[in-house]
Amino acid sequence: MDSVGQFEQIVLTAILSLRDDAYGVTIHEKAAELAAPKNISPGAVYVTLDRLEDKGFVKSWLSDPTPERGGRAKRFYKLEALGERALQDSAETARRVWEAVSEIWGNLGEGPRRRPKWAPVRPK
Repeated sequence: MDSVGQFEQIVLTAILSLRDDAYGVTIHEKAAELAAPKNISPGAVYVTLDRLEDKGFVKSWLSDPTPERGGRAKRFYKLEALGERALQDSAETARRVWEAVSEIWGNLGEGPRRRPKWAPVRPK
């Protein structure tokens, strides 16, 4: 199975959280919220949605045209089983990384974040 990059994880998470309301605009809004403070463009989201569909991670379909959209349809998205599995694998990897970092730096969820004092060896 293909692994997913960080931005693909964000887009998959947006689709998962939006459930039946996952279409281009709402996916971009949710992805922007998840990626904050980094700015993301709608174009990057649409390119990623196409790539995720090509990988078989998401499925899309057109809704019926609606008068409020000037007779245009919306393209909705949902996670396929393969996409759910890829997102679960990514989340599990992120959990393991978080645990390793927390073990080294202490519990980052409590109090102010402190970085360890490092003494890098510089070449002479």
